[in-house]
Amino acid sequence: MSFETLLTPERIARETGAGFWRDKVITDFLDEYAEATPDKVAFVDSRRQITFAELRAEVDAVARGLLAKGIGSGDVVSFQIPNWIEWIVVHYAATRIGAVSNPLIPIYREREVGFMVELARSKVIVVPQEFRGFDYPTMIEGLRAEWDFGPEMVVLGTDSWDQLRAGGDDAADLAALRPDPNDVTLLIFTSGTTGEPKGVMHTHNTMVAANDPLPGRLGVGADSVLHMASTLAHLTGFLYGARLNVQNGATCVLQDVWDAGTFVELVERHKITYTSAATPFLHDLVTAPNLADHDTSSLVRFCCMGAPIPRTMVREAKTLLPGLVVVGGWGQTEEGLVTIGIPGDPEEKVIETDGYPWPGMEIRVVDPFGTVAPAGQEGALQVRGPFLFVGYAERLEMARELMLPADDDRGDWFDTGDLAHIDQDGYLRISGRTKDVIIRGGENIPVAYVENVLYEHPGIASIAVVAIPDPRLQERACACVVLAPGWTELTFEQMQAFLAEKGLAKQYWPEKLVLLEDFPKTPSGKIQKFQLRAEVAE
Repeated sequence: MSFETLLTPERIARETGAGFWRDKVITDFLDEYAEATPDKVAFVDSRRQITFAELRAEVDAVARGLLAKGIGSGDVVSFQIPNWIEWIVVHYAATRIGAVSNPLIPIYREREVGFMVELARSKVIVVPQEFRGFDYPTMIEGLRAEWDFGPEMVVLGTDSWDQLRAGGDDAADLAALRPDPNDVTLLIFTSGTTGEPKGVMHTHNTMVAANDPLPGRLGVGADSVLHMASTLAHLTGFLYGARLNVQNGATCVLQDVWDAGTFVELVERHKITYTSAATPFLHDLVTAPNLADHDTSSLVRFCCMGAPIPRTMVREAKTLLPGLVVVGGWGQTEEGLVTIGIPGDPEEKVIETDGYPWPGMEIRVVDPFGTVAPAGQEGALQVRGPFLFVGYAERLEMARELMLPADDDRGDWFDTGDLAHIDQDGYLRISGRTKDVIIRGGENIPVAYVENVLYEHPGIASIAVVAIPDPRLQERACACVVLAPGWTELTFEQMQAFLAEKGLAKQYWPEKLVLLEDFPKTPSGKIQKFQLRAEVAE
């Protein structure tokens, strides 16, 4: 399968000529460090660890196994694996032969997985037998009966996985299959704001470029020990958990289930120096009951993504972890990380901004007429640069509509859908959203998508999902419901049972239900969600 993209020869020439695109793929780095530091530990997970040389051997074996199954350049390999080394192996093996990686978040269920794999037309899907009590093979078998195509299922820990790991033709010249760095390597889904998730496409060049500035900005190098507890199937985990260490010859410790106490123990055991996670993870760290009982002095960087960092949390981190530098960052699946703080920033920059642009990334704010706004004025945030995606799979026109022509030769601007202002020093501050999305602990809840599912309930005449404030997660979702004629009751438990029946991922479920006689509306009949939010918050 070959995906149509927005990538043009002009963009390739511009980013390559400027030095941002280095024409490298992630397996180039794996090969480099497997030769230079073969016995160095590359990854550690909750079950085992693996050196760079061992990782390359496993990757090559699985790559040959994929070839034996008929997987080739441009074919999609889906995998719904926790933060285990097998996730890394499958992704790198797919890269080795030019296939497209389609990582799926482990908590996704029938509705999300069914839509995503069908749009991707995946040739194979790799899942665990069980994780956190859920039976993945049974879910996939049920979906396979509904699909009009037949992706092969490989289950970790079974004969199908052993067969894949056994490889295929040892004579296969894997080096000859190295993909073009401008080919699509990643198909990763982002929360849908128009009723369905969007398949974001990235190339090898966009993803390698997105990690290149991090060593210079945050001091990450071969001696660093990185940590990742966010799912590797989220772009934060993908970039800074699955790839950053390999691009720098460092070690990464993977945590498959977040628990602050376990993280504290991992920091002491492995001398972790850097982690990147949503802001609530920092809250959990500074309140971990065993923090004072362990040596966490090695931890010097904590990058908070997706939500503001409360002032009290920054100060508490300074007190409890005096060697730790906390920085905030902002980005989207479409463009990776766009801004991040600079170590040494004053406290006001840490808590009141979302950081300073990465090298090569440009940001601007425009007013409703498209005029660039002065410093400090709120407007629509637009972004451009070498990390920008190359389109939405099978929805290219949707991506094209968000690309705004520029009056120079440095590329089009992408409309992020966020409201922001940029201060006089060039630091970004996200102030709101033009899209209807709730951000719960740094993770997007696609409001329209959830509302569409709830509209299928026969007892619901009208539904509006709104954000309610939360001290740890910043926002939680509340379902405001007007019942259909003839219905007198809908309980929170009944709503949850309905969402489970529909196969909606549990992290999207509203955490509160409010029944109303009617909604506040504009004269044209549009629901006034700002009034709903105020009423529910009270």
